[in-house]
Amino acid sequence: MNRFAWLLDRLAYEPRRNAKLALIADYLRTTPDPDRGLALAAMTGGLVFQNAKPGLIRALIAERTDPVLFALSYDYVGDLSETVALMWPANRGANAAPHLPDVVSGLRNSGKTELPRLIASWLDALDETGRWALLKLITGALRIGVSARLAKTAAASLGDVEPDDIEQVWHGLEPPYEPLFAWLEGRGPRPAATDPAPFRPVMLSHPIEDGDFDKLVPAEFQAEWKWDGIRVQAVSGTRTDGSRITRLYSRTGEDIGASFPDITEALVLDGALDGELLVRRENAVQSFNTLQQRLNRKSITEKRLAEYPAHIRAYDLLVDGEEDIRNLPLAERRKRLVAFVARLASSVVDLSPPIAFNDWEQLAAARADPETFGAGVDAEAVEGCMIKRLDSPYLPGRPKGYWYKWKREARLADCVLMYAQRGHGKRSSFYSDFTFGVWRTTDEGEELVPVGKAYFGFTDEELLELDRFVRRNTLNRFGPVREVTHEADKGLVLEVAFEGLQRSTRHKSGLAMRFPRISRIRWDKPPREADHIEALEKLLPAQG
Repeated sequence: MNRFAWLLDRLAYEPRRNAKLALIADYLRTTPDPDRGLALAAMTGGLVFQNAKPGLIRALIAERTDPVLFALSYDYVGDLSETVALMWPANRGANAAPHLPDVVSGLRNSGKTELPRLIASWLDALDETGRWALLKLITGALRIGVSARLAKTAAASLGDVEPDDIEQVWHGLEPPYEPLFAWLEGRGPRPAATDPAPFRPVMLSHPIEDGDFDKLVPAEFQAEWKWDGIRVQAVSGTRTDGSRITRLYSRTGEDIGASFPDITEALVLDGALDGELLVRRENAVQSFNTLQQRLNRKSITEKRLAEYPAHIRAYDLLVDGEEDIRNLPLAERRKRLVAFVARLASSVVDLSPPIAFNDWEQLAAARADPETFGAGVDAEAVEGCMIKRLDSPYLPGRPKGYWYKWKREARLADCVLMYAQRGHGKRSSFYSDFTFGVWRTTDEGEELVPVGKAYFGFTDEELLELDRFVRRNTLNRFGPVREVTHEADKGLVLEVAFEGLQRSTRHKSGLAMRFPRISRIRWDKPPREADHIEALEKLLPAQG
Protein backbone atom coordinates (compact mmCIF):
# COMPACT_ATOMS: atom_id res chain seq x y z
CA MET A 1 0.00 0.00 0.00
CA ASN A 2 2.87 2.34 0.77
CA ARG A 3 4.37 1.95 -2.70
CA PHE A 4 0.98 2.58 -4.32
CA ALA A 5 0.59 5.67 -2.12
CA TRP A 6 4.01 6.90 -3.24
CA LEU A 7 2.98 6.50 -6.89
CA LEU A 8 -0.27 8.45 -6.44
CA ASP A 9 1.54 11.21 -4.56
CA ARG A 10 4.15 11.60 -7.29
CA LEU A 11 1.54 11.58 -10.04
CA ALA A 12 -0.59 14.21 -8.27
CA TYR A 13 2.29 16.70 -8.34
CA GLU A 14 3.72 15.82 -11.77
CA PRO A 15 2.32 18.07 -14.55
CA ARG A 16 4.21 16.52 -17.49
CA ARG A 17 2.52 13.77 -19.48
CA ASN A 18 5.71 11.90 -20.40
CA ALA A 19 6.90 12.01 -16.81
CA LYS A 20 3.59 10.53 -15.65
CA LEU A 21 3.96 7.76 -18.23
CA ALA A 22 7.46 6.98 -16.97
CA LEU A 23 6.32 6.86 -13.34
CA ILE A 24 3.44 4.48 -14.07
CA ALA A 25 5.52 2.27 -16.37
CA ASP A 26 8.30 1.98 -13.77
CA TYR A 27 5.77 1.06 -11.08
CA LEU A 28 4.15 -1.61 -13.28
CA ARG A 29 7.57 -2.95 -14.29
CA THR A 30 8.95 -3.27 -10.75
CA THR A 31 5.84 -4.18 -8.74
CA PRO A 32 4.73 -7.83 -8.51
CA ASP A 33 1.31 -9.29 -9.23
CA PRO A 34 -1.39 -8.77 -8.08
CA ASP A 35 -0.45 -5.35 -6.66
CA ARG A 36 0.34 -3.76 -10.02
CA GLY A 37 -2.84 -5.04 -11.63
CA LEU A 38 -4.97 -3.62 -8.83
CA ALA A 39 -3.15 -0.30 -9.13
CA LEU A 40 -3.83 -0.28 -12.87
CA ALA A 41 -7.49 -1.04 -12.17
CA ALA A 42 -7.66 1.88 -9.72
CA MET A 43 -6.20 4.26 -12.31
CA THR A 44 -8.57 3.07 -15.05
CA GLY A 45 -11.74 3.14 -12.93
CA GLY A 46 -11.96 -0.64 -12.66
CA LEU A 47 -12.42 -0.82 -8.87
CA VAL A 48 -15.82 -0.10 -7.33
CA PHE A 49 -16.60 -0.85 -3.70
CA GLN A 50 -20.30 -1.06 -2.96
CA ASN A 51 -20.24 -0.37 0.79
CA ALA A 52 -17.41 2.17 0.91
CA LYS A 53 -18.91 5.65 0.69
CA PRO A 54 -17.67 9.16 1.55
CA GLY A 55 -20.32 9.31 4.29
CA LEU A 56 -18.57 6.44 6.08
CA ILE A 57 -15.30 8.39 6.05
CA ARG A 58 -17.03 11.47 7.45
CA ALA A 59 -18.53 9.39 10.25
CA LEU A 60 -15.14 7.92 11.19
CA ILE A 61 -13.39 11.28 11.41
CA ALA A 62 -16.35 12.78 13.30
CA GLU A 63 -15.72 10.22 16.07
CA ARG A 64 -12.11 11.36 16.42
CA THR A 65 -12.05 15.13 15.91
CA ASP A 66 -14.00 18.20 16.88
CA PRO A 67 -16.70 18.71 14.21
CA VAL A 68 -16.20 22.49 14.06
CA LEU A 69 -12.45 22.08 13.63
CA PHE A 70 -13.03 19.50 10.90
CA ALA A 71 -15.50 21.76 9.08
CA LEU A 72 -13.05 24.66 9.16
CA SER A 73 -10.18 22.43 8.02
CA TYR A 74 -12.24 20.89 5.22
CA ASP A 75 -13.25 24.36 4.07
CA TYR A 76 -9.60 25.39 3.92
CA VAL A 77 -8.15 22.22 2.37
CA GLY A 78 -11.06 21.61 -0.01
CA ASP A 79 -10.53 17.83 -0.35
CA LEU A 80 -12.14 15.22 1.91
CA SER A 81 -9.40 12.59 1.60
CA GLU A 82 -6.60 15.06 2.22
CA THR A 83 -8.38 16.65 5.20
CA VAL A 84 -9.08 13.32 6.90
CA ALA A 85 -5.55 12.04 6.17
CA LEU A 86 -4.04 15.09 7.88
CA MET A 87 -6.41 15.16 10.86
CA TRP A 88 -6.54 11.43 11.63
CA PRO A 89 -4.98 10.85 15.10
CA ALA A 90 -1.60 9.17 14.61
CA ASN A 91 -1.43 5.64 15.98
CA ARG A 92 1.52 4.19 14.11
CA GLY A 93 2.50 0.71 15.16
CA ALA A 94 -1.01 -0.19 16.28
CA ASN A 95 -1.35 -2.49 13.27
CA ALA A 96 0.77 -3.71 10.40
CA ALA A 97 0.60 -1.49 7.31
CA PRO A 98 -1.86 -3.16 4.90
CA HIS A 99 -0.93 -4.42 1.46
CA LEU A 100 -2.94 -3.25 -1.55
CA PRO A 101 -4.47 -6.71 -2.30
CA ASP A 102 -5.61 -6.99 1.35
CA VAL A 103 -7.24 -3.56 1.14
CA VAL A 104 -9.08 -4.38 -2.09
CA SER A 105 -10.21 -7.75 -0.75
CA GLY A 106 -11.40 -6.18 2.50
CA LEU A 107 -13.35 -3.45 0.73
CA ARG A 108 -15.00 -5.97 -1.60
CA ASN A 109 -15.92 -8.60 0.93
CA SER A 110 -16.65 -6.75 4.17
CA GLY A 111 -20.20 -5.91 5.17
CA LYS A 112 -21.49 -2.53 6.23
CA THR A 113 -21.11 -3.29 9.94
CA GLU A 114 -17.51 -4.51 9.89
CA LEU A 115 -16.15 -2.11 7.25
CA PRO A 116 -15.78 0.98 9.52
CA ARG A 117 -13.60 -0.92 12.00
CA LEU A 118 -11.47 -2.34 9.19
CA ILE A 119 -10.89 1.04 7.51
CA ALA A 120 -10.06 2.63 10.88
CA SER A 121 -7.43 -0.04 11.53
CA TRP A 122 -5.81 0.67 8.16
CA LEU A 123 -5.82 4.42 8.77
CA ASP A 124 -4.17 3.86 12.15
CA ALA A 125 -1.36 1.87 10.52
CA LEU A 126 -0.53 4.29 7.68
CA ASP A 127 1.23 7.64 7.52
CA GLU A 128 -0.38 10.80 6.06
CA THR A 129 0.42 9.91 2.45
CA GLY A 130 -0.75 6.33 2.90
CA ARG A 131 -3.99 7.47 4.52
CA TRP A 132 -4.60 9.92 1.66
CA ALA A 133 -4.03 7.20 -0.96
CA LEU A 134 -6.27 4.75 0.90
CA LEU A 135 -9.11 7.27 1.10
CA LYS A 136 -8.72 8.18 -2.58
CA LEU A 137 -8.99 4.49 -3.42
CA ILE A 138 -12.08 4.06 -1.25
CA THR A 139 -13.94 7.08 -2.61
CA GLY A 140 -12.91 6.40 -6.22
CA ALA A 141 -11.85 10.02 -6.77
CA LEU A 142 -8.12 9.78 -7.47
CA ARG A 143 -7.82 13.18 -9.22
CA ILE A 144 -4.14 12.66 -10.04
CA GLY A 145 -4.27 13.82 -13.65
CA VAL A 146 -4.14 10.30 -15.11
CA SER A 147 -6.73 9.15 -17.64
CA ALA A 148 -7.53 5.51 -18.31
CA ARG A 149 -5.91 5.90 -21.72
CA LEU A 150 -2.69 7.22 -20.18
CA ALA A 151 -2.49 4.30 -17.75
CA LYS A 152 -3.04 1.79 -20.56
CA THR A 153 -0.38 3.54 -22.65
CA ALA A 154 2.08 3.10 -19.78
CA ALA A 155 1.17 -0.59 -19.52
CA ALA A 156 1.65 -1.02 -23.28
CA SER A 157 5.25 0.20 -22.98
CA LEU A 158 6.10 -2.90 -20.94
CA GLY A 159 5.69 -5.05 -24.03
CA ASP A 160 6.42 -2.53 -26.75
CA VAL A 161 2.87 -2.87 -28.08
CA GLU A 162 0.44 -0.20 -29.15
CA PRO A 163 -2.08 1.09 -26.58
CA ASP A 164 -4.82 0.25 -29.08
CA ASP A 165 -3.79 -3.42 -28.88
CA ILE A 166 -4.58 -3.29 -25.17
CA GLU A 167 -7.92 -1.59 -25.88
CA GLN A 168 -8.86 -4.49 -28.17
CA VAL A 169 -8.60 -7.05 -25.35
CA TRP A 170 -9.31 -4.81 -22.34
CA HIS A 171 -13.02 -5.50 -21.92
CA GLY A 172 -12.42 -9.24 -21.77
CA LEU A 173 -10.10 -8.89 -18.75
CA GLU A 174 -10.67 -8.56 -15.01
CA PRO A 175 -8.40 -7.09 -12.32
CA PRO A 176 -5.63 -7.83 -11.49
CA TYR A 177 -4.99 -8.46 -15.22
CA GLU A 178 -2.35 -11.17 -14.78
CA PRO A 179 -2.87 -12.58 -18.33
CA LEU A 180 -2.33 -9.06 -19.69
CA PHE A 181 1.01 -8.63 -17.92
CA ALA A 182 2.08 -12.13 -18.91
CA TRP A 183 1.47 -11.20 -22.56
CA LEU A 184 3.22 -7.84 -22.28
CA GLU A 185 6.28 -9.44 -20.68
CA GLY A 186 6.44 -12.32 -23.18
CA ARG A 187 5.41 -14.99 -20.68
CA GLY A 188 2.06 -15.82 -22.23
CA PRO A 189 -0.13 -15.48 -25.30
CA ARG A 190 -2.10 -12.41 -26.22
CA PRO A 191 -5.39 -12.50 -24.29
CA ALA A 192 -8.21 -13.57 -26.55
CA ALA A 193 -10.56 -10.81 -27.66
CA THR A 194 -13.65 -12.84 -26.82
CA ASP A 195 -16.00 -9.91 -26.13
CA PRO A 196 -18.57 -9.75 -28.97
CA ALA A 197 -19.20 -6.04 -28.25
CA PRO A 198 -15.78 -4.50 -27.50
CA PHE A 199 -14.83 -0.86 -27.44
CA ARG A 200 -12.74 0.36 -30.39
CA PRO A 201 -10.43 3.35 -29.77
CA VAL A 202 -12.00 6.48 -31.27
CA MET A 203 -10.57 8.62 -34.03
CA LEU A 204 -10.10 12.27 -33.06
CA SER A 205 -9.59 15.50 -34.97
CA HIS A 206 -7.29 18.51 -34.96
CA PRO A 207 -8.45 22.14 -34.73
CA ILE A 208 -8.16 23.66 -38.18
CA GLU A 209 -6.04 26.78 -38.57
CA ASP A 210 -6.25 29.57 -41.13
CA GLY A 211 -3.14 28.38 -42.91
CA ASP A 212 -4.56 24.89 -43.39
CA PHE A 213 -7.21 25.95 -45.90
CA ASP A 214 -4.63 26.85 -48.54
CA LYS A 215 -3.29 23.29 -48.40
CA LEU A 216 -6.64 21.48 -48.54
CA VAL A 217 -8.74 20.75 -51.65
CA PRO A 218 -12.49 21.09 -50.85
CA ALA A 219 -13.49 18.29 -53.26
CA GLU A 220 -11.41 15.82 -51.23
CA PHE A 221 -13.36 16.45 -48.03
CA GLN A 222 -16.76 15.83 -46.47
CA ALA A 223 -18.22 18.35 -44.01
CA GLU A 224 -20.83 17.72 -41.33
CA TRP A 225 -22.14 19.49 -38.24
CA LYS A 226 -20.31 19.21 -34.94
CA TRP A 227 -23.21 18.44 -32.63
CA ASP A 228 -23.29 19.68 -29.05
CA GLY A 229 -23.70 16.35 -27.25
CA ILE A 230 -21.24 13.67 -26.14
CA ARG A 231 -19.30 11.35 -28.42
CA VAL A 232 -20.36 7.71 -28.06
CA GLN A 233 -19.79 4.33 -29.64
CA ALA A 234 -22.83 2.04 -29.84
CA VAL A 235 -21.84 -1.61 -30.23
CA SER A 236 -23.97 -4.71 -30.56
CA GLY A 237 -22.80 -8.30 -31.03
CA THR A 238 -23.89 -11.90 -30.71
CA ARG A 239 -22.45 -14.33 -28.16
CA THR A 240 -21.54 -17.89 -29.02
CA ASP A 241 -24.78 -19.07 -27.44
CA GLY A 242 -26.79 -16.84 -29.79
CA SER A 243 -27.75 -14.20 -27.20
CA ARG A 244 -27.23 -10.52 -27.96
CA ILE A 245 -25.09 -8.05 -26.01
CA THR A 246 -25.26 -4.30 -26.58
CA ARG A 247 -23.09 -1.61 -25.06
CA LEU A 248 -22.93 2.16 -25.24
CA TYR A 249 -19.42 3.50 -24.65
CA SER A 250 -18.19 7.00 -23.93
CA ARG A 251 -15.21 8.23 -25.93
CA THR A 252 -12.90 6.93 -23.15
CA GLY A 253 -14.37 3.42 -23.22
CA GLU A 254 -16.66 3.64 -20.19
CA ASP A 255 -19.86 1.63 -20.60
CA ILE A 256 -22.73 4.08 -20.00
CA GLY A 257 -25.47 1.85 -21.43
CA ALA A 258 -27.25 1.41 -18.09
CA SER A 259 -28.24 5.08 -18.21
CA PHE A 260 -29.60 4.79 -21.76
CA PRO A 261 -31.76 1.67 -22.10
CA ASP A 262 -33.79 3.39 -24.84
CA ILE A 263 -30.62 3.40 -26.96
CA THR A 264 -29.33 -0.10 -26.21
CA GLU A 265 -32.74 -1.69 -26.79
CA ALA A 266 -32.88 -0.15 -30.28
CA LEU A 267 -29.59 -1.66 -31.47
CA VAL A 268 -30.88 -4.94 -32.88
CA LEU A 269 -28.22 -5.40 -35.59
CA ASP A 270 -24.62 -6.50 -35.09
CA GLY A 271 -22.26 -3.60 -35.68
CA ALA A 272 -20.46 -0.61 -34.16
CA LEU A 273 -21.64 2.97 -34.69
CA ASP A 274 -19.68 6.13 -33.95
CA GLY A 275 -21.86 9.14 -33.27
CA GLU A 276 -23.16 11.85 -30.97
CA LEU A 277 -25.48 11.20 -28.04
CA LEU A 278 -28.22 13.84 -27.89
CA VAL A 279 -31.70 14.48 -26.54
CA ARG A 280 -34.23 14.93 -29.36
CA ARG A 281 -37.81 16.11 -28.98
CA GLU A 282 -40.26 16.61 -31.83
CA ASN A 283 -37.44 16.20 -34.37
CA ALA A 284 -35.43 19.01 -32.70
CA VAL A 285 -32.06 18.44 -31.03
CA GLN A 286 -32.07 19.88 -27.51
CA SER A 287 -29.31 21.74 -25.71
CA PHE A 288 -26.51 19.99 -23.85
CA ASN A 289 -28.11 21.25 -20.65
CA THR A 290 -31.09 19.00 -21.43
CA LEU A 291 -28.84 16.00 -22.11
CA GLN A 292 -27.31 16.41 -18.66
CA GLN A 293 -30.64 15.29 -17.19
CA ARG A 294 -29.80 11.80 -18.48
CA LEU A 295 -26.08 11.59 -17.75
CA ASN A 296 -24.50 9.78 -14.79
CA ARG A 297 -27.74 8.22 -13.52
CA LYS A 298 -27.72 4.67 -12.19
CA SER A 299 -31.45 4.22 -12.73
CA ILE A 300 -33.81 5.87 -15.18
CA THR A 301 -37.53 6.25 -14.53
CA GLU A 302 -40.16 5.90 -17.24
CA LYS A 303 -41.03 9.56 -16.73
CA ARG A 304 -37.44 10.67 -17.38
CA LEU A 305 -37.22 8.43 -20.44
CA ALA A 306 -40.31 10.14 -21.84
CA GLU A 307 -39.25 13.69 -20.93
CA TYR A 308 -35.65 13.36 -22.16
CA PRO A 309 -35.63 10.88 -25.08
CA ALA A 310 -32.08 9.93 -26.00
CA HIS A 311 -30.93 9.84 -29.60
CA ILE A 312 -27.80 8.95 -31.58
CA ARG A 313 -26.81 10.96 -34.61
CA ALA A 314 -24.45 8.59 -36.42
CA TYR A 315 -21.18 9.81 -37.96
CA ASP A 316 -19.43 6.61 -38.91
CA LEU A 317 -19.68 2.83 -39.10
CA LEU A 318 -16.76 0.83 -37.70
CA VAL A 319 -18.18 -2.70 -37.88
CA ASP A 320 -20.89 -3.87 -40.26
CA GLY A 321 -22.30 -7.16 -39.04
CA GLU A 322 -19.16 -9.10 -38.19
CA GLU A 323 -16.95 -7.23 -40.69
CA ASP A 324 -14.48 -4.68 -39.33
CA ILE A 325 -14.49 -1.91 -41.96
CA ARG A 326 -12.25 0.66 -40.26
CA ASN A 327 -9.62 0.32 -42.96
CA LEU A 328 -12.05 1.30 -45.70
CA PRO A 329 -12.05 4.96 -46.85
CA LEU A 330 -14.59 7.28 -45.25
CA ALA A 331 -16.59 7.59 -48.49
CA GLU A 332 -17.16 3.82 -48.54
CA ARG A 333 -17.89 3.65 -44.82
CA ARG A 334 -20.46 6.40 -45.29
CA LYS A 335 -22.32 4.34 -47.91
CA ARG A 336 -22.30 1.36 -45.55
CA LEU A 337 -23.49 3.62 -42.70
CA VAL A 338 -26.46 4.87 -44.74
CA ALA A 339 -27.49 1.29 -45.51
CA PHE A 340 -26.96 0.15 -41.90
CA VAL A 341 -29.12 2.92 -40.42
CA ALA A 342 -31.81 2.18 -43.02
CA ARG A 343 -31.84 -1.52 -42.04
CA LEU A 344 -31.90 -0.60 -38.36
CA ALA A 345 -35.02 1.51 -39.00
CA SER A 346 -35.00 2.97 -35.48
CA SER A 347 -36.43 6.30 -34.40
CA VAL A 348 -33.57 6.79 -31.93
CA VAL A 349 -30.78 6.53 -34.52
CA ASP A 350 -30.37 8.70 -37.61
CA LEU A 351 -27.61 10.02 -39.86
CA SER A 352 -25.61 13.14 -39.24
CA PRO A 353 -26.38 15.07 -42.47
CA PRO A 354 -23.49 16.30 -44.62
CA ILE A 355 -23.06 20.02 -45.34
CA ALA A 356 -23.11 20.84 -49.06
CA PHE A 357 -20.25 23.15 -50.10
CA ASN A 358 -18.05 23.81 -53.11
CA ASP A 359 -15.37 25.93 -51.50
CA TRP A 360 -14.20 27.02 -48.05
CA GLU A 361 -16.08 30.32 -48.29
CA GLN A 362 -19.38 28.45 -48.63
CA LEU A 363 -18.52 26.25 -45.66
CA ALA A 364 -17.60 29.33 -43.64
CA ALA A 365 -21.03 30.80 -44.39
CA ALA A 366 -22.73 27.58 -43.29
CA ARG A 367 -20.68 27.47 -40.10
CA ALA A 368 -21.70 31.04 -39.30
CA ASP A 369 -25.40 30.44 -40.03
CA PRO A 370 -26.39 26.80 -39.37
CA GLU A 371 -30.10 27.61 -39.26
CA THR A 372 -30.09 28.71 -42.91
CA PHE A 373 -27.59 26.28 -44.39
CA GLY A 374 -28.63 23.31 -42.27
CA ALA A 375 -32.28 23.18 -43.32
CA GLY A 376 -33.55 24.32 -39.94
CA VAL A 377 -30.62 23.20 -37.77
CA ASP A 378 -30.73 25.08 -34.46
CA ALA A 379 -27.54 27.10 -34.05
CA GLU A 380 -27.48 26.26 -30.34
CA ALA A 381 -27.39 22.54 -31.14
CA VAL A 382 -24.08 22.67 -33.02
CA GLU A 383 -20.61 23.78 -31.99
CA GLY A 384 -19.35 24.25 -35.55
CA CYS A 385 -18.49 21.74 -38.23
CA MET A 386 -16.23 18.77 -38.92
CA ILE A 387 -14.09 18.45 -42.05
CA LYS A 388 -13.01 14.90 -42.97
CA ARG A 389 -10.97 13.50 -45.84
CA LEU A 390 -13.09 11.21 -48.00
CA ASP A 391 -10.24 8.72 -48.30
CA SER A 392 -9.45 8.59 -44.56
CA PRO A 393 -9.44 5.22 -42.79
CA TYR A 394 -10.73 5.11 -39.21
CA LEU A 395 -7.53 5.32 -37.18
CA PRO A 396 -7.28 5.41 -33.38
CA GLY A 397 -5.95 8.52 -31.70
CA ARG A 398 -5.43 11.86 -33.41
CA PRO A 399 -3.69 11.19 -36.76
CA LYS A 400 -2.67 14.29 -38.70
CA GLY A 401 -4.14 15.36 -42.00
CA TYR A 402 -7.44 13.45 -41.93
CA TRP A 403 -10.06 15.04 -39.66
CA TYR A 404 -10.40 18.68 -38.63
CA LYS A 405 -12.81 20.50 -36.34
CA TRP A 406 -13.83 24.08 -37.06
CA LYS A 407 -15.66 25.36 -34.02
CA ARG A 408 -17.78 28.49 -34.04
CA GLU A 409 -16.25 31.54 -32.46
CA ALA A 410 -16.81 31.77 -28.72
CA ARG A 411 -19.12 34.52 -27.55
CA LEU A 412 -17.89 37.10 -25.08
CA ALA A 413 -19.55 38.98 -22.25
CA ASP A 414 -18.21 41.34 -19.61
CA CYS A 415 -19.37 40.06 -16.24
CA VAL A 416 -18.79 41.06 -12.63
CA LEU A 417 -17.20 38.71 -10.10
CA MET A 418 -19.73 37.98 -7.31
CA TYR A 419 -18.66 34.85 -5.42
CA ALA A 420 -15.57 32.65 -5.14
CA GLN A 421 -14.82 29.20 -3.79
CA ARG A 422 -11.62 27.25 -3.24
CA GLY A 423 -10.67 24.64 -5.77
CA HIS A 424 -9.63 21.01 -5.28
CA GLY A 425 -6.34 19.17 -5.30
CA LYS A 426 -3.44 21.47 -6.08
CA ARG A 427 -5.83 24.43 -6.09
CA SER A 428 -7.30 23.69 -2.67
CA SER A 429 -5.46 26.65 -1.12
CA PHE A 430 -6.62 29.13 -3.77
CA TYR A 431 -9.93 30.70 -4.65
CA SER A 432 -10.22 29.43 -8.20
CA ASP A 433 -13.96 28.80 -8.80
CA PHE A 434 -15.65 32.07 -9.71
CA THR A 435 -19.35 32.93 -10.00
CA PHE A 436 -20.12 36.04 -12.04
CA GLY A 437 -23.14 38.03 -13.12
CA VAL A 438 -24.49 40.78 -15.35
CA TRP A 439 -26.65 43.80 -14.63
CA ARG A 440 -30.43 43.78 -14.60
CA THR A 441 -32.74 46.79 -14.18
CA THR A 442 -35.41 46.48 -11.47
CA ASP A 443 -37.81 48.89 -9.78
CA GLU A 444 -35.20 49.42 -7.07
CA GLY A 445 -32.43 50.13 -9.57
CA GLU A 446 -29.58 48.10 -11.08
CA GLU A 447 -28.72 44.69 -9.61
CA LEU A 448 -26.28 41.95 -10.50
CA VAL A 449 -27.68 38.47 -11.24
CA PRO A 450 -25.50 35.35 -11.69
CA VAL A 451 -25.22 33.81 -15.15
CA GLY A 452 -22.41 31.30 -14.75
CA LYS A 453 -19.41 29.84 -12.96
CA ALA A 454 -15.91 29.27 -14.35
CA TYR A 455 -12.75 27.75 -12.97
CA PHE A 456 -10.32 27.85 -15.90
CA GLY A 457 -9.05 30.12 -18.65
CA PHE A 458 -6.51 31.99 -16.53
CA THR A 459 -2.78 31.47 -16.01
CA ASP A 460 -1.13 30.50 -12.72
CA GLU A 461 0.02 34.09 -12.31
CA GLU A 462 -3.50 35.38 -12.89
CA LEU A 463 -4.83 32.85 -10.38
CA LEU A 464 -2.59 34.37 -7.72
CA GLU A 465 -3.94 37.83 -8.55
CA LEU A 466 -7.55 36.64 -8.49
CA ASP A 467 -7.03 34.83 -5.19
CA ARG A 468 -5.48 37.96 -3.69
CA PHE A 469 -8.41 40.07 -4.90
CA VAL A 470 -10.94 37.69 -3.34
CA ARG A 471 -9.20 37.67 0.03
CA ARG A 472 -8.92 41.46 0.12
CA ASN A 473 -12.50 42.12 -1.01
CA THR A 474 -14.56 39.52 0.87
CA LEU A 475 -17.93 40.77 2.15
CA ASN A 476 -19.49 37.60 3.59
CA ARG A 477 -18.82 33.91 4.00
CA PHE A 478 -21.37 31.18 3.34
CA GLY A 479 -19.65 27.92 4.26
CA PRO A 480 -16.90 27.42 1.65
CA VAL A 481 -18.17 30.33 -0.48
CA ARG A 482 -17.02 33.93 -0.19
CA GLU A 483 -19.12 36.83 -1.38
CA VAL A 484 -16.89 39.40 -3.08
CA THR A 485 -17.47 43.12 -3.37
CA HIS A 486 -19.57 43.76 -6.47
CA GLU A 487 -20.82 47.33 -6.67
CA ALA A 488 -21.17 49.73 -9.58
CA ASP A 489 -17.86 51.42 -8.82
CA LYS A 490 -16.06 48.75 -6.83
CA GLY A 491 -15.41 45.19 -7.94
CA LEU A 492 -13.76 43.16 -10.69
CA VAL A 493 -14.89 42.69 -14.29
CA LEU A 494 -14.15 39.40 -16.04
CA GLU A 495 -14.39 38.96 -19.78
CA VAL A 496 -16.08 35.55 -20.08
CA ALA A 497 -16.02 33.42 -23.22
CA PHE A 498 -18.81 30.86 -23.64
CA GLU A 499 -20.10 28.48 -26.30
CA GLY A 500 -23.85 28.90 -25.89
CA LEU A 501 -26.69 30.09 -23.72
CA GLN A 502 -29.92 28.57 -22.46
CA ARG A 503 -32.78 29.27 -20.11
CA SER A 504 -32.18 28.08 -16.55
CA THR A 505 -34.32 27.95 -13.43
CA ARG A 506 -31.21 27.42 -11.29
CA HIS A 507 -29.90 30.95 -11.85
CA LYS A 508 -31.62 34.08 -10.60
CA SER A 509 -31.01 35.62 -14.00
CA GLY A 510 -32.96 32.83 -15.71
CA LEU A 511 -29.95 32.20 -17.99
CA ALA A 512 -26.97 29.86 -17.92
CA MET A 513 -23.80 29.86 -20.02
CA ARG A 514 -22.48 26.77 -21.78
CA PHE A 515 -18.76 26.07 -21.20
CA PRO A 516 -17.89 29.47 -19.69
CA ARG A 517 -14.22 30.29 -19.20
CA ILE A 518 -12.39 33.43 -18.17
CA SER A 519 -10.95 34.99 -21.29
CA ARG A 520 -9.48 38.15 -19.77
CA ILE A 521 -9.36 40.00 -16.46
CA ARG A 522 -10.56 43.56 -17.01
CA TRP A 523 -8.67 45.38 -14.28
CA ASP A 524 -9.21 48.53 -16.32
CA LYS A 525 -13.01 48.41 -16.47
CA PRO A 526 -15.40 49.54 -13.69
CA PRO A 527 -18.25 47.11 -12.87
CA ARG A 528 -20.91 49.61 -13.98
CA GLU A 529 -19.69 49.12 -17.59
CA ALA A 530 -20.25 45.35 -17.56
CA ASP A 531 -22.95 43.87 -19.80
CA HIS A 532 -26.70 43.94 -19.13
CA ILE A 533 -28.86 40.86 -19.27
CA GLU A 534 -30.66 42.15 -22.36
CA ALA A 535 -27.46 41.67 -24.36
CA LEU A 536 -27.38 37.98 -23.41
CA GLU A 537 -31.09 37.42 -23.97
CA LYS A 538 -30.65 38.47 -27.59
CA LEU A 539 -28.32 35.47 -28.00
CA LEU A 540 -30.91 32.93 -26.88
CA PRO A 541 -32.19 30.48 -29.51
CA ALA A 542 -35.41 31.57 -31.19
CA GLN A 543 -37.54 28.92 -29.45
CA GLY A 544 -36.26 30.12 -26.08
